[in-house]
Amino acid sequence: MTSPAGTRLVGIEYAAGELADILNRQSVILRPNQGGITFSGGEPLMQAGFVAEVIDRLEDLHVLLDTSGYGAERDLLLLLDRVDMVYYDLKLIDEGAHIRHTGCSNGPILRNLQVLSRSGVPFVVRVPLVPGVTDTDENLAGIAQVIKNLPGLMQVDLLAYNRAAGAKYRAAGMEFHPEYDETQPVRVNTRVFLEAGVKVRLA
Repeated sequence: MTSPAGTRLVGIEYAAGELADILNRQSVILRPNQGGITFSGGEPLMQAGFVAEVIDRLEDLHVLLDTSGYGAERDLLLLLDRVDMVYYDLKLIDEGAHIRHTGCSNGPILRNLQVLSRSGVPFVVRVPLVPGVTDTDENLAGIAQVIKNLPGLMQVDLLAYNRAAGAKYRAAGMEFHPEYDETQPVRVNTRVFLEAGVKVRLA
């Protein structure tokens, strides 16, 4: 669809009740197959009130929150009261490196990780492997040390590098110039997690 000004519009807006009705109609397929609903990104913490409204209207469906953790603690708590499980994204443990590569501090993310670990909601830490950035032994070992004794941690998922980012930039009329060589194979260091007593897998 194209607006009069030529801007390409994507997506459909729903009220919370409308979206919940659509999801509830899938329950006959989801429940028998042990499925559920995942609220992912963008970043669901940026629309926590809306997500909470939708969840409150769901009919006994398993709910998973997939978040970067970058948001207000109150918004995270609002959703933790309503979800069954969390996927929590950790990219870089060093704050300076996090600011350089993402444009923001990882302080709120690490603080919210502690909030999550105290909530009683089981969670998986997910680490996207970016060659020469997040896949270094130093970064992975640092993450392992931060999470190794957290209550509620089920495991770590190491996510293979996805080269789709460049296409997304082009679709938005932007140029993609990564500071790293994305043609290089990523390092999959599971040893640092196993040595810390953390279950880990390549997802």
